Amino acid sequence: MKKFTVAELLSSTNYLTEVTLNGWVRTFRANRFIAVNDGSTINNIQCVVDFENTDENTLKRITTGAAITVKGTLVESLGKGQNVEIQVSEIKILGDSNPDEYPIQPKKHSLEFLRENAHLRVRTNTFSAVMRVRSALAFAVHKYFTEKGFYYFNAPIITGSDAEGAGEMFGVSTLDQNNLPKNEDGKVDTTKDFFGKTTNLTVSGQLEAETYAMALGKVYTFGPTFRAENSNTTRHLSEFWMIEPEVAFNNLDDNMDLSEDFIKSVINYTLENCKDDLAFLENRLQQEEKTKPAKDRSEMLLIEKLNFVANNNFKRVSYTEAIDILRNCKPNKKKKFQYLINEWGADLQSEHERYLVEKHFKCPVILFDYPANIKAFYMRLNEDGKTVRAMDVLFPGIGEIVGGSQREERLDVLKQKIADLHIDEKELWWYLDTRKFGTAVHSGFGLGFERLVQFTTGMGNIRDVIPYPRYPQNAEF
Repeated sequence: MKKFTVAELLSSTNYLTEVTLNGWVRTFRANRFIAVNDGSTINNIQCVVDFENTDENTLKRITTGAAITVKGTLVESLGKGQNVEIQVSEIKILGDSNPDEYPIQPKKHSLEFLRENAHLRVRTNTFSAVMRVRSALAFAVHKYFTEKGFYYFNAPIITGSDAEGAGEMFGVSTLDQNNLPKNEDGKVDTTKDFFGKTTNLTVSGQLEAETYAMALGKVYTFGPTFRAENSNTTRHLSEFWMIEPEVAFNNLDDNMDLSEDFIKSVINYTLENCKDDLAFLENRLQQEEKTKPAKDRSEMLLIEKLNFVANNNFKRVSYTEAIDILRNCKPNKKKKFQYLINEWGADLQSEHERYLVEKHFKCPVILFDYPANIKAFYMRLNEDGKTVRAMDVLFPGIGEIVGGSQREERLDVLKQKIADLHIDEKELWWYLDTRKFGTAVHSGFGLGFERLVQFTTGMGNIRDVIPYPRYPQNAEF
């Protein structure tokens, strides 16, 4: 007999069909009604047991979390909240769940408690919904780029370069940490290490992706990246996934077009294919908002916020114009901002970015042409000598979600910027080579996948949108 999923059965009208279902018990009440879920949907299906004809020991083993196989007849339900249910003819316990030890009981648990039980938290409605949305978004990413003629490029995870120039990287070494070899200067002799040099976990696949874009035209990476930033905020992870397209012959305007079209596409895909999960997450968020002070509550519901991004044209604003707006706005003049804007050159914070999106323009915003001294070395220098062809996409609720730029394709300018930042040119010889052999205008951007999942699900903490979060002092599971 064919095995069905809960999702298939809930959408079926083939009444009186004999069905088999595997799943986990969510609740069991009155020794008669089992709510079963198999992960295929946020919704449970009710299975009605004939307790008079069911073994008493089996009934005792039907506890929250137990894995079961149910055989029976699919019938139209007379109860509220479901169209169909299963009249059970046979039930088997595949795996017991001790109710005295199982931590995920049918009640509300704090997110902090669930992080401590991350191996089981996906069995809750909240986390199963988040992870299904995450899966849909990942598929939408690959779907979009494939349909647009991009090639999927796997950037190395172990690297000898620091793409961001920040130095906050995790080292990779096989040396005995209790007996490190030293050179004549008393420093660690990295020539004795596995790769014969200092190596780290990557912070970005961008530099390598650029080299491939200069041969394949349009490429994208979608893989794990690592930052050793000692940050315990709700917006930072030590291990996360990055989406990074790179396109030969694209200038900054092309790059802004691509980022807007890409984001709208993946969000629209999720709106269309994750309706039940998004409805659940929106309701959860509404309940959470009620516990906040009125001034801290979101002005938009979750699905409204997603449609706000999907259906609005992104406003394109220069950094210089944005600074003028922020410097003269009421929150700045009345010193309501935590970080006051006094002069050109300030590095914008989330509060400034959200003001531009939510209060001033009332639509997503793309800022461009940032001061060169607050952006990375690889961004193309403008003719004014003080700004670069950088862009950031700003969203409601979170501020920056995408960062990108037109890359500096001129060898002499790039070498000067590297020298000014005291970066060892020898470490980037291969990157500089692409500026010697057939250099051309090219652009790209980076999007932290977890930021996208966080925005799409409405979760307040980025640690709750990745299966096993890594952050300072925590590498459990």
